[in-house]
Amino acid sequence: MLKILIFLIVLNLYLPAFSSPKEKIISKLKLTNNLSFNFVQNINDKSEKGKCTIKYPKKIFCEYKNTNKKIAVSDGKFLVIKNRIGGSYYIYSLKKTPLELLLDRDYLISKINSLEPREIDNKYINFKIIENNNEINIFFNKKNFDLIGWQTEDIYQNLTITFISSVKINQKIDNNIFILPKNN
Repeated sequence: MLKILIFLIVLNLYLPAFSSPKEKIISKLKLTNNLSFNFVQNINDKSEKGKCTIKYPKKIFCEYKNTNKKIAVSDGKFLVIKNRIGGSYYIYSLKKTPLELLLDRDYLISKINSLEPREIDNKYINFKIIENNNEINIFFNKKNFDLIGWQTEDIYQNLTITFISSVKINQKIDNNIFILPKNN
């Protein structure tokens, strides 16, 4: 009896090593409450860089490294894009953007669970999600299963490709960064 119990314990320890890449991605997402990262975003051949923090569910704060000192903030319901220099200010319902889906960890997990992954260049794992006329391609690193980026169409039908790097998971973050800025 003791031999069987030891065998089952040892087997249980090694089973995660034999899980599929999709299962490993889902497992990693389930353990992720927030992530911070650097990004490069390409929209219509225009490139912008910056840093973002995502807190599940549906919160994001991004600071762009551009001359306008642009920020993008979602409180889970709305997305505000504000240029700190010049003062232009745009507010959108989060539901009308692909970020509504990307910032919802439970939604991503359920979609990934029902989709077949596609391997790209033996480096990346891709899932294509189609929902409410939105097509989202989400990419993970094949070696460590980290999220490495996504491709969407924005609300103006512009193709947006976002590459992320220097990902830090479950860091201590200030929740005040997700308070929507005022138009002033």
